[in-house]
Parts: sequence; C-alpha cells; structure tokens
Amino acid sequence: MSKPNKEIYFNSPQRLTQLIGANTTVIVAGRRTGKTDSIAAPFVLRNMQRMPGSTGGIVVPTFKHGLTNTLPGLFAAWKRWGYIQGVHYVVGRKPPKSFARAIIEPSDYEHVISFYNGSVAVIISQDRPGSSNSLTLSWLLIDEAKFIDYERLKDETLPANGGIKSYFGKHSFNHSIMILSDMPQTQKGSWFLHYKEKMDEELIETIKATIYEIWKTKERVRRLKGEGKAVPKYLKRYLRTLDTNLNKMRSVAVYYKEYSSIENLQLLGENYIKQMKRDLTPKTFQTSILCQRIGIAKDGFYSSMREGHKYNASDFEYLDKYAQEYYASLEAEKKEFSSLNSHLSTLNSSLCDSDVNPLAPICIGMDYNANINWIVAGQPEGRRLNIIKSFYVKFERKIPALVEEFCNYYAHHQNKTVVYYYDTTALGANYAVNEQDFHWVVCHEFEKRGWQVEDVYLGNPMRHDEKYLLINQGFAGKQRLMPFFNRQNNDDLILAIQTAGVVRGRNGFRKDKGGEKLDETEENLLEHRTDGTDAFDTLFIGCEKFPQRNFYPISTNGVL
Repeated sequence: MSKPNKEIYFNSPQRLTQLIGANTTVIVAGRRTGKTDSIAAPFVLRNMQRMPGSTGGIVVPTFKHGLTNTLPGLFAAWKRWGYIQGVHYVVGRKPPKSFARAIIEPSDYEHVISFYNGSVAVIISQDRPGSSNSLTLSWLLIDEAKFIDYERLKDETLPANGGIKSYFGKHSFNHSIMILSDMPQTQKGSWFLHYKEKMDEELIETIKATIYEIWKTKERVRRLKGEGKAVPKYLKRYLRTLDTNLNKMRSVAVYYKEYSSIENLQLLGENYIKQMKRDLTPKTFQTSILCQRIGIAKDGFYSSMREGHKYNASDFEYLDKYAQEYYASLEAEKKEFSSLNSHLSTLNSSLCDSDVNPLAPICIGMDYNANINWIVAGQPEGRRLNIIKSFYVKFERKIPALVEEFCNYYAHHQNKTVVYYYDTTALGANYAVNEQDFHWVVCHEFEKRGWQVEDVYLGNPMRHDEKYLLINQGFAGKQRLMPFFNRQNNDDLILAIQTAGVVRGRNGFRKDKGGEKLDETEENLLEHRTDGTDAFDTLFIGCEKFPQRNFYPISTNGVL
C-alpha cells in the first residue's frame, strides 16, 4: 500500500534522532517536545513497515498510561500521515483476512496492533504480570522510562528482544530499542541515564558525516541526470558502500540525548513555557520542562520511605472493557480523533483504580496556602494506609476548585463520605476565600456537592520532631498503620516526600520549610514543595491517632 507524499514538520531533535537511526536510542526530553508523536511514532512505523511480519513490543509503566498517553499519540501521528485504523492497521482484534500474517502470530490479539503487512506490536504494561511472556520481539519502544521497573524489564522483557535474525538480520534496526522519558526525579527511575556513558561520540559524528556524504553524492547524481549526462558507475558503487557502512555503524550505535521543552518553542510558544513555569511545582518544571537533573535527598525528613511503599493499582477489568470500546470507536465511520480525546478523559476517574473501596469513606488531609492548596486522600486497609490520590490547585484556583476536582474524580464513589482531618491551621484564616475559615469552606464545598463530611479535629499541629518520629516509624512498620502510595495518582506528592529535607536544631529534627515564606517569583517556586507533604502528615496523623472505628474497623493482623 503506497502512501501519498505530504510534507511533515519535524523539529531539530526529532529529525536528528531519525537520521542517526541508532540501534539503541535514548531521548530524555521535556514535555511537549513530541516524544511520542514525532519520535516514537516514526520509530514504530519504520520497524513495522520495513520488517514485515515482525513482532515488536511497546512497553508502558501501566496499562492506563498506554491507553491515555502512548497509543493516542501514535495513532494521531499515523492518521496525519495517512495511515487509517481499520484500513492499514487494526487494534485489539484479529486482523482481517486481507492482512498478511505475522511470522509468529500472537496467541491473543486483545492488546496488539496489527499492520496490513503482517507486523504486530504488543502492548506490554508492567502493572500487568506476564504481559511479555513467551514473546519473540524484533524491537522495543519503552515509553515513560522513569516509571519503568528496570529489574522487571531486565528479567522479563529485554531477553525477549532477540528477534528473528534469519528474516531481519540485515537491518540495523533489528533488535532496536528506543527509550523515551522526561528527566527522572528518583534514583530508581534513573536507570537509563547511564546510556550517556555508553554512547560513542565519535561513532555518532561519523554517522552524521556519512549521512551528509550520501546526501551530497545523491545530489550530484540528480544533477547529472537533470543535465542529461550519464551517471558514472563508481558513484553508484560509492553509494552502495556508504549505505553498507552506515547500516553497520547504526547497528552498533547508542545515541543518547537530552532536550528541554524549549527545543520545541516554535510550536509551543513562549506562553506555554510561562504557564508551565507558573502551574507546575518547581522540581516538576525543572525535570519535566527544562529536562534538568536534580539531586535526591538521601537523608530527608521521610528517610524511612522505601520503593516498597509505592504500588500500582489499575482496575484491569474496567480498563480492558474501556480499551475494547476505545479500539472499536477508532474505526467507527466519521469518528474524529478530537472526540476520541474527549472520550479518553473519562478515564480520569476512580473507576480505573483497584485500590479504592467504593463502600468506605475517604479520609483526607489538607494544606492551605495563598498560592497552593492540597488534598491528600487515603483509605485504611488493615494495617495499611493506602494513599489513593492527591490533588492540588495553584494561584487563583482555591479550595472550591480543589474540592470540585476531588468530587469529579470520585463521582462514582458509592459512599459519599469524607473523613476530614484538620488542625488549628484550618481555623481563623481564609486567604480571602470568603468570610469563613478554611474548615468552614471545605465542609461547605463538599456538602454543596452532595458529600457528607465527618470532620475530626486534631488540635494544634504536632511538633516536627514528634511528627518525624511518628511517620518514619510508620514507614518502618512500628506504628499501627504503614503508608503506601499509589504511584499513578501521587507523582508530585511522592517527589515532594522524597526530596523534603530536614533541619537539625536544639529541639531535634524539623522539616526544612525555610523557603515557604519567600515571595513567589518565576525563578523560585521551591517554597511550594513541602505543602503537599504537610497535607500527607495531617492525613497520616489523623488516621494513626484518631481512627474512626465507625467507618474503619481496627485490624490486629499483620501488614497486608
């Protein structure tokens, strides 16, 4: 099936990545640099087109992420380039008889992209055990690598990328790997940064020079033909030699590059960068937009928190049902992709979360600030305190908008009760929200939206040294409850907790909040970074010290 010629815009990083075509490519880039749309999509398309009948793997941290981020970006790009779902490829179902068959056919097509030439791509989600079992892959796309569990990738998926050399051994991109991410914020998420040391700069420069030489030679051939002159045979031999050498170099090349979102300024515009700088927390802006590396606090306020305190909690039954509806809707006649994006927004609800008990109330802790307000939500489960989601709003958006976000997300929650833990910081102040204090506004906004509020007063805020001891003992399993965090729903909160520092004084430990009282500037928003942790503290202290037995029975069993 031939495709019509049409001009496609790629920015400099995108063009360079495609031209170099290294067997292993690692791109660490800020948001909106077109990682999925214009780097991953051409990579997957090239491999599926030029290795007919091959099997590739698209690795995503969670199935929900694949449905909401990776796949829509791929499909949107392919559609712009003239590849239509239901005509050139199908998703989530056995391909029609008019399609060629894969060399190794999948046992199940439920989460497989099938191209007309027999190539298939299997969606491998790490929160779904066994999704890469028994696969023989010829390429791998690893999206949002900072959230990928490297040990699982190394043990389960990388060994499958052996390909079929008898069919595709001549291609430099057989067994190829593309790794995409913005800058990681944790040590565990930094597993792919070492590829920078594996890149041979001289080899990459030689590849660039060879590409230029091929272009220059082809231009000479075109000029000779245009002048009606014979093309010397040595030029044709020279081009074949250059192409062979380029293929050999690409087959062993590692290409690592870091880009900030500024690289795509021509399309994004300055206002987008300014808005992100205003709306995102400082370290999120630093890593996700500017793509800068940050240090990770090794002796912070929450020093007992470990990777094991994070978990995945996707409701696969719901997501599978949604996926089939989504795949089918892509093929519906006259179905515009813009409407599909609206359809995708329905995934932003608690229906996707398997850790939520819909029959139990939701406990919340909050933090109130003139520039940022937080809700951290959790549910006790035996001796666990599952931090199921966190929300924040910034600047002109205040508590009413924050409560609205919470209620929208939990619109399907059956028990419309919140156990609202608060201390004296919620009383007697409102930052001009209205004439009432924070406590009144919170209760009023929840009740206005049909929720019942069980407010539990904690008194004065706990001293920092006492809080430090209590919460770290909780992480260590020495208190009644141990906190665990839903990875997908607490990105910014987890970052805040992992980077919160401590100050040692005569009264012991206290959280380093030295920058919170500074005036906000575009250059320094770091003062906001501990606000979310304060909301978490309130939630943990409330659930640990003031359990509501009418709602959550106290278990004497071990940690679940």
